[in-house]
Amino acid sequence: MTKPKIIVIVGPTASGKSDLAVEFALTHKGEIISADSRQVYRGMNIGSGKIIKEEMKGVPHHMLDVADPKDRYSVSDFKRDAEIVLKDILNRNKLPIIVGGTFFYIDALVYGIEIPAVPPNEDLRKELEEKTLEELLMMLDEKDPDRGESVDRENKRRVIRALEIVSALGSVPTAIVKDSSYDVLWIGIDTDNNLHDRIEKRLYKRMDGGMVEEVQKLIESGLTYERLEELGLEYKYLSRYLKGEMTKEEMQSEIINKSWQYSRRQLTWLRGNKNINWFNVAEVEAIQGKVENFLK
Repeated sequence: MTKPKIIVIVGPTASGKSDLAVEFALTHKGEIISADSRQVYRGMNIGSGKIIKEEMKGVPHHMLDVADPKDRYSVSDFKRDAEIVLKDILNRNKLPIIVGGTFFYIDALVYGIEIPAVPPNEDLRKELEEKTLEELLMMLDEKDPDRGESVDRENKRRVIRALEIVSALGSVPTAIVKDSSYDVLWIGIDTDNNLHDRIEKRLYKRMDGGMVEEVQKLIESGLTYERLEELGLEYKYLSRYLKGEMTKEEMQSEIINKSWQYSRRQLTWLRGNKNINWFNVAEVEAIQGKVENFLK
């Protein structure tokens, strides 16, 4: 039986994945499924780097704005909802293009990983909450190195949840066996040596675009500073800035440096997937040729 074809585009933050996905979708009658753990939330647009309507160029984008940021939207939630979207796209004879930076979400969807329903362990959570993020990361790296490599290491809640699952199951499920119900073309976008500069320029563009005001609006709508801390990276440091715990310059410096470190870990995690075909972001013709051969 012939497997349905899908394309997955991955790469570190600020690598140009979204723009490339739109161009492929326009050329090959595709629709895009976003796999990003923060872009699922409504109202978190500038800070999460969510694609805007003009940049979509009329291409349908799915799995954006599907949850309230006050609620927690898990990988299990994403897998459940994205599978419905994926099947619908295929049933309409369109090409599904999955793009995003939350690779645990992508693996769960593409490889059909079953995420066990591990209930909250309140006693364990209280115990772990008393530890620093650095202590929690050391614990996770020791108990489950694979998940330690892929988890958002700036997000204390996600690290605690990973440890909670490890405590119950022994490890967090991963796609160790690279098999899928789909015929998947993996495209990896590698960046040049200017990744740090790209991240810096993107942050200043977001700042000019109203990122601080966006977070202030979220707070006014009832989102707590604690929840912003949980959402990691930009939101974590914007929260501290708005509380007066750091200057604007300190906040920007932290976001740039932590984003760069995160992007390096993303690349390390992706290198473990030997199915990925790597290209520089400027190699558009070569990528297009790879896609056309795959779709023949």
